[in-house]
Amino acid sequence: MTKVLVVEDNPLNMELVIEILVARGFTVHEAINGEDAIKKAEAEEYDLILMDIELPGIDGVEVTKILKAKNKNTPVVALTSYAMKGDRDRFLSAGFDEYLPKPLDITDFLNRVEKYKV
Repeated sequence: MTKVLVVEDNPLNMELVIEILVARGFTVHEAINGEDAIKKAEAEEYDLILMDIELPGIDGVEVTKILKAKNKNTPVVALTSYAMKGDRDRFLSAGFDEYLPKPLDITDFLNRVEKYKV
């Protein structure tokens, strides 16, 4: 079963993403800030990490850089309200493997995360 870590500080966004993933058969763990995400990603292996950018404490870009520097090869997808021209390239060049703008288009979201299903 595919295990996903969802890193999101907004409770409504967290609930929505978890509900969608669980309905599709993913096992979901959650982290509400950057420090928690790092701790959980170091303690367990995940097949995918869905990372909000705006997090309290360490932001999603820094968390991703830290995880990648520790040789964590887990794909990290940016889930962000940053949706201006150039944002996708900015996040991909920062080390993210994929970029999904919020509000989420559910069909697009599912199409993209399903490719990580094990």
